[in-house]
Amino acid sequence: MSTGISGLVEQVERTRDELQASLSDPALASDRARFTEVNRRWSSLAPVIALAERWRDASARAEEAAELLALEDDEDVRTFQREAEAEMEALEPEIREAMVEPDPNDDKDVIVEIRAAAGGEEAALFARQLLEIYLKYAERRGFKTEQLSLSSADAGGVKDVTIAIKGTGAYSVFKHEAGVHRVQRVPETESQGRIHTSTATVAVLPEAEDVDVQMNQNDLKIDVYRSSGPGGQSVNTTDSAVRITHLPTGIVVSMQDEKSQLQNRERGMRVLRARLFERAMAEQAAQISSARREQLGSGDRAEKVRTYNYPQNRVTDHRVGLTVQLREAVLQGDLSDVTAALAAEERRRLLEAHATGAR
Repeated sequence: MSTGISGLVEQVERTRDELQASLSDPALASDRARFTEVNRRWSSLAPVIALAERWRDASARAEEAAELLALEDDEDVRTFQREAEAEMEALEPEIREAMVEPDPNDDKDVIVEIRAAAGGEEAALFARQLLEIYLKYAERRGFKTEQLSLSSADAGGVKDVTIAIKGTGAYSVFKHEAGVHRVQRVPETESQGRIHTSTATVAVLPEAEDVDVQMNQNDLKIDVYRSSGPGGQSVNTTDSAVRITHLPTGIVVSMQDEKSQLQNRERGMRVLRARLFERAMAEQAAQISSARREQLGSGDRAEKVRTYNYPQNRVTDHRVGLTVQLREAVLQGDLSDVTAALAAEERRRLLEAHATGAR
């Protein structure tokens, strides 16, 4: 038996006792945020608590056998001891892995923002393509999608687009898409057949609920104006577009896709809430103002999490070194192999960090 496992079991038991005390606190029910968090932690830790109790039981049996053997050597007791110790050894890796709590946001709906970056018209076309890939992938996974805003570009591309993806586990599936995506291909307008490199940035935000983010209405500046189409052409005769500014942070969200001011305001508040939630998570991780820039990068061609290479019909995710087919898989909305590899890498890093912290 390696050293440290008994300490991990004690840690689990202390956490169990603390959560049980919280759950029996009469004041818990009146605190919605705390009630949600305590119940979430209890549910997520239930498997490791059960494993720790099994380990503790096996440990007690092994100690009992050792005490009996100190008085008299007996083969049956030795067998009993070996079985208990074998069970403890088998439980150790299970306990270590179960102690790595999942991201508390994994089950949330998600807001995905795609923006054309370096590459002009070709970048806008690539941004459109990423949108289509994500919509297909969401459908494959059984999620529902909703377009919140879209700013069109020439030749059918998009300058930026924001979509909501709804369904249990949506954030866990799409969170690894955040970053700079690079495409290498020959544009249709390229007469010399030269390969161009363009980029688009993707931001992935867990959609926050009212319980996640507390917003003071006095901190909001809400402007309404007439929505406009390409080139500034007015497409609405009423002031239906909405711009929401969160004064303490300077975050600005604009919505004009809907004809109803109320609908634009509701969508804008959803995006603002998600951005404020992301900011709060970044502060907890001691990244504060740099968190969003770290996720998105500058959009420069040299920065990338994934490359889509058309001439070679391949997509390579540089974080895990995985290459999959472009046309037969990714363009059909099949990102399952990439998602699985990135999730496995996240798990490996969490286990590694947990093991380091336990030493």
